[in-house]
Amino acid sequence: MNVSLHFTGDDDADKLLAEDPAALLVGMLLDQQFPMERAFAGPKKIADRMDGFDAARIAGMAADEFEELCATPPGVHRYARSMAKRIQAVCQAIIDDYDGDATAIWTRDDPDGAEVFRRLKALPGYGEQKAKIFLALLGKQLGVEPAGWRNVAGHYGDPEARRSIADVTGADSLAEVRAFKKAQKAAAKK
Repeated sequence: MNVSLHFTGDDDADKLLAEDPAALLVGMLLDQQFPMERAFAGPKKIADRMDGFDAARIAGMAADEFEELCATPPGVHRYARSMAKRIQAVCQAIIDDYDGDATAIWTRDDPDGAEVFRRLKALPGYGEQKAKIFLALLGKQLGVEPAGWRNVAGHYGDPEARRSIADVTGADSLAEVRAFKKAQKAAAKK
């Protein structure tokens, strides 16, 4: 992928996300119940501890060893041990279902937006909302625009949206996304 991402505030972490689609999928996986920029910095922590980010090596590690790697302070997530299991499951799905090529999720057989969404949603730890956000991220920031992607991504695909990581291009848009999420939480409490 030949793009620049600005999710973490750490140039090296963002570079890994931009260059390694499996790392980007793992960052999205970690983006729950945890600050966005710290979630997307998780793959860089893993890479630093493993001397590189490698989905096959992650999938092949002993579960307890990988859990320990993820939980070592600072952990890759607030719930590092349970997320370690999900990370390994996503990496295993990339190996088993896409021959180790994460980009095949959105490139194999020239899929439309609905098919990319279906493939994303089938990944371990990816539900409907996470799959829509990742689809929007592909279209908005990575130039991956399968037919009908905006419609399938729903509000996350709106060009002017400031709802999710798909809309973060720097500090200003991160603040806008945070404000949106805060307003959503406040409205839900009413």
